[in-house]
Amino acid sequence: MQSNFFAAISQLCDEKNLSRDVVLETVKAALRAAYRKDYGNRNQNVDVDLDEKSGNITVYLVKDVVKEIEDEDLDILVKDAQQYKKDAKEGDQIRIDVTPVGYGRIAAQSAKQVIIQRLQEAERDLMYQTFKEREDELLNALVHRVERDQVFIDLDKVTTILTRDQQIPGERYFGGQRIKIYLDKVIKTTKGPQLLISRTHPNLVRKLLELEIPEIKAGLVEIKSIARLPGVRCKIAVTSTDPKVDPIGSCVGQKGVRVQNIIEELNGERIDVIQWEDNMVKFIEAALAPAKIHRILLDEKTKRASVYVNPDQRPLAIGKQGQNVRLASNLTGYEIDILDVKDLPEGATAPAPEAPKEREHVEKLENLEGVTPQMIASLAAVNITEIEQLKGLTAKDLSSIDGIDDEAAATIVSAIRKVK
Repeated sequence: MQSNFFAAISQLCDEKNLSRDVVLETVKAALRAAYRKDYGNRNQNVDVDLDEKSGNITVYLVKDVVKEIEDEDLDILVKDAQQYKKDAKEGDQIRIDVTPVGYGRIAAQSAKQVIIQRLQEAERDLMYQTFKEREDELLNALVHRVERDQVFIDLDKVTTILTRDQQIPGERYFGGQRIKIYLDKVIKTTKGPQLLISRTHPNLVRKLLELEIPEIKAGLVEIKSIARLPGVRCKIAVTSTDPKVDPIGSCVGQKGVRVQNIIEELNGERIDVIQWEDNMVKFIEAALAPAKIHRILLDEKTKRASVYVNPDQRPLAIGKQGQNVRLASNLTGYEIDILDVKDLPEGATAPAPEAPKEREHVEKLENLEGVTPQMIASLAAVNITEIEQLKGLTAKDLSSIDGIDDEAAATIVSAIRKVK
């Protein structure tokens, strides 16, 4: 019976990924508690030995050898101690075998609930320590099962829940599906550690970028801010710590392959990568692209920006259901109001600061000679929205993009060569 007992402990350690020493100490504590309850009292100093080879369980009563007894539960006279150990003297500590007959079976039954409770506590502590060190990390996960709005996720033999508010809207989950999740926090509760995991957190995008883009991992490109509407659209502001490195080109990749991998992981969420600017007016203007801005007035105290646009640019600036302006506001940290240019206050009629004409010509695809809106749409589908991203691409590279044939590719390459 005892052999089966230790075999069960071994199996438990393997299944729950628990330390064998922790489990055995838990069992000993449970057996000590069971002995005190059934045969002794809670004041006694009880010790338990577990012999895994023979399967024997031995219970000892531990007492201090003294000349005068102060506590009968803890003390024993020298002459009485010498009956158990001939050379016992004052100050020694002796262990008296008090194992009841058939205690292995009785103790196992009595200690069952205590063992289960202690093992659950040990498992929770191990789980907490393991995942606490992995906060703010991207984790590979497996969908265990789906029940209504709750998705049960397996993480290294631990099952946790991806709640509805942390799921990407419109994304479907199924058992056996492999996904990447962001571990935000680990909270210790009375029922064990609670893992706060997310598919909607902006840092999920940050971690995916670090994973896909070597320049970010190496520190050559820095992510300054991220604004996200999960499952719909995301804006990312990046800058380069090396003047030789193009931050936008690094993130997008040749033919948009790098950012496309992230889009697929995020269930088709559109990603806009923009250049971060120290100049807040320029930064807000870039964040509101593709809308053309006439004038921006800032109130730095209230962190509010009044953006004036021509009527035909207002829908672009606001975006579908307010997506563009909302993301731009989150990205820049300014509350943005989109206003008609006719409402521009007197004395503030000067247009918004613009980059030199040469730079505008470099950045705007529509300025390329011979490039049609259909070509621009095909390029945008693979997240190529600026001329800088096209430099270095051959006609063969471009013709591999859906919607760009050999003639269109040649037109684009020819137009790029004319850019100063």
